[in-house]
Amino acid sequence: MNEILESIQTAVLKGNLKDAQEQVERALGSGLSPADILHEGLISAMTEVGRLFEEGEYYVPEMLIAARAMKGGLAILKPLLAETDVQPLGKIALGTVKGDLHDIGKNLVSMMLEGAGFEVVDLGVDVAPEIFVDTIESGGIDILGMSALLTTTMPLMKATIDALVQAQLRDQVKVIIGGAPVTQSYADDIGADGYAPDASRAASLAKSLLS
Repeated sequence: MNEILESIQTAVLKGNLKDAQEQVERALGSGLSPADILHEGLISAMTEVGRLFEEGEYYVPEMLIAARAMKGGLAILKPLLAETDVQPLGKIALGTVKGDLHDIGKNLVSMMLEGAGFEVVDLGVDVAPEIFVDTIESGGIDILGMSALLTTTMPLMKATIDALVQAQLRDQVKVIIGGAPVTQSYADDIGADGYAPDASRAASLAKSLLS
């Protein structure tokens, strides 16, 4: 592999934001294409971060700083990727459901999804079912991701899916859910398309749903 791409991967794995940005600039200066830098540098590194997390070698803090370094490099590439018409894997809308103000998990999922090559629309926290519905209605969203950290707000996930059904939008989007009290059986019960126990597996799940 190209030595500069390796240095981008190393910077991301170590969570070194400044170095990641410098190496992306260096890669562009050397003539590497934005697409190659994205896929073979940043996305490749975040795939390895996900593997290390799943194997218990990385924990949430390591994932967060790696994702921050990746986002720093991605910020440099984004305008160039738009110019060269590099398409994301898909478009995902994320939000923590109404009544719930927790966002650390959602933010980590957002960063891991971006690191996997998705375009993410972050709707924030305390998102009502009608906001999710309006977002899907506006078009272009492939996956809707909902998070809940409280057992008292989990029913809003079902309310959102019911609202999508009522608006005749349910078959237009895949729905994935997650959060500390959420389980696979709950996802099955409410008719979600998938459940992920952590940010790394959320990215893997999203890829599998669109493959």
